[in-house]
Amino acid sequence: MRIIAGRHRGRRLAALGKGDAAAHLRPTPDRVRESLFNVLAGYGLPDGARVLDLFAGSGALGFEALSRGADALVAIDDGRVSGRLIADNARTLAEDIRHLKCDATRLPRNTDAAFDLVFLDPPYGKGLGERALASARDGGWIAPDAVIVWEEAAPQDAPDGFTLDDHRRYGDTHLTLLRAT
Repeated sequence: MRIIAGRHRGRRLAALGKGDAAAHLRPTPDRVRESLFNVLAGYGLPDGARVLDLFAGSGALGFEALSRGADALVAIDDGRVSGRLIADNARTLAEDIRHLKCDATRLPRNTDAAFDLVFLDPPYGKGLGERALASARDGGWIAPDAVIVWEEAAPQDAPDGFTLDDHRRYGDTHLTLLRAT
């Protein structure tokens, strides 16, 4: 895995290695990340955005956003392996990020500014995405009109408090783009 574009272009991210079977680590492939960031450019993102990465895994989506001009990244993941990968990638890229080791479906109240861009990549097929979005919305993590990118095995419907902007399919990966209302 590597950073596709921006100031860290071509830099390698920490390898998953054997990983942790229970962690459900499934990094977004380079091809999908590249296509996704082309779509986000149409929204004027990630330039200047505050990014929230729910179920961050290795943090690849968030670090790609930082490389392309995002101002801040908070990575949420409670996995042991994910925590190591996020810390390794932050060191490799010399990025000052915030990693919260907590359950993305039970977030604490946000005491900082809300986020403009939210990546949501839960373990596929477990129904965790909608719960995480509700927790982030109710906890003050999501700014009005924020763009949410939800990666799943199938297209997702917009839950209460969000409107559907687009669905994209890349092989077995479905991206649902939402707007916070």
